[in-house]
Order: sequence, then structure tokens, then C-alpha cells
Amino acid sequence: MKRLLILLFVLVSVHLSLMAQQNEAQIRQAITQAASTMKTMQCDFTQTKHLKMLNDKMTSKGRMYYQQTNRLRWEYTSPYSYTFILNDDKVLLKNKQRNDVIDVNKNKLFREIARIMMNSVVGTSLTDDKSFKSTIATNGNEWIASLLPQRKDMKQLFQKIILHFNRTNAMVKQVEFIERNGDKTVIELNNIRTNEKISADMFTIR
Repeated sequence: MKRLLILLFVLVSVHLSLMAQQNEAQIRQAITQAASTMKTMQCDFTQTKHLKMLNDKMTSKGRMYYQQTNRLRWEYTSPYSYTFILNDDKVLLKNKQRNDVIDVNKNKLFREIARIMMNSVVGTSLTDDKSFKSTIATNGNEWIASLLPQRKDMKQLFQKIILHFNRTNAMVKQVEFIERNGDKTVIELNNIRTNEKISADMFTIR
């Protein structure tokens, strides 16, 4: 009898494990499909920086524009004005005083940070197996993906990145960057619109 119970327990455990793997595979497929069909994306964002040592937080707001496959405009409008534009292999950093243009091919770390920032807000970081080990869980009306850095340079920056997906449309609605020192940056995306025409001027670097 005891052996039978142990056998039943093992069979049930294996069955539940297989169901969980199948469910996670379906979630990944839904997210990948949503990302692949999203040609453009624009939204408002609220970014909150939590400082562990000071037990304080700083909040800023702005507007984000994305165009497949490698164009991103990240524009802060409050409480300060600052714009980050990624266009293929060039990045523009712009404020009221100056403009700086960076060739990301000559700055490996900056290139990776820019890539991860873009891939996180559109959800494609989940498929980057070389950079992250990821797990997915379901919580109410959202999917939560935890990404653990696998590369040395990324491990020096982040403990992990957490992506919150809306289960209705399989799109990212919140990103958490957990840094090595315990600081955390939370980005909430609102008023999301996809596959609408965005002027090429939004990504112009000059």
C-alpha cells in the first residue's frame, strides 16, 4: 500500500510538472507572437526609481515610441526634459544644453544596455536565451516573467529583470530592473497603441 501511494505521488508530480511546462510553452508562444506582429508601439510611461540606501524614490514621466526592429525613442517630459533615441547603431542623448551621439558598436556595454531596454519594453528579452534564464508564472490577469542574467557584464548590473504581461493581449505593461546594489527601477506603460504610423522624424539622429 505504501509503495502504491509513493508511485501515485510520483505520477501526479510528473503530470503536474508536464502540465506546467506545457502551459509555460504556450505563454511564451503567445508573447512571441504578439511581439512579432507589433510593427510599432507608442505609449506613456511612469518610471519610479527606488533607492535602497536612502529609502527614497524618484518618479519621472514621459512618452515612448518603438518601431520594429531597432528604433526606440524614450522621452522624459516631467520633472525634467531628456530624450534617448536608438536608431540602428546610433544613440542620441539630448537635453536642453547639449546633444551627444554615440556609436553603439564602439561601446559594447552601452550597446547591451540599449538593447535590453528596448527588448524589455516590447517583450522580446524573454526569447534571449544567451543573455537570460527565464521563468514564467501566472498571477491573476497577468503573466510574470523573471529574467536572470547569464552573461558576466549583465550580472554586474542587474540581479534580475521582471516583466509583467497583460494576459489579454500578451504585451508588457510593467518592467522592473533590480540592480546589484538593491536599487530598483519600475517602468509602467500606459495608453499603449500599436501598429499605428509613427513619423520617421521621431527617430532622427543629428
